[in-house]
Amino acid sequence: MIVRIMGEGQVDLTDADLDLLNSFDSALETAIEKGDEAAFRKALHDLLDKVREHGTPLAADALEPSQFILPHADAGMDEVRQMLQDDGLIPG
Repeated sequence: MIVRIMGEGQVDLTDADLDLLNSFDSALETAIEKGDEAAFRKALHDLLDKVREHGTPLAADALEPSQFILPHADAGMDEVRQMLQDDGLIPG
């Protein structure tokens, strides 16, 4: 599964990675619902760190369609809120 991190590029993740990432996605959603900026910032960085850690980077010139897009590390809470779908940033 190809995932884009805005401003960084794309990585390839397995379905098993998605199960792990959904727990971080849930923490991010909870922080946004509560309006907790510190928890939001930590959850966003934790999520992106896990994606970078478990994903295999694609070549910079690769143009593969992304199954979903994650915000950049400095994204604000309002920006990320607009990107949320019914099941968070990560489907499943």
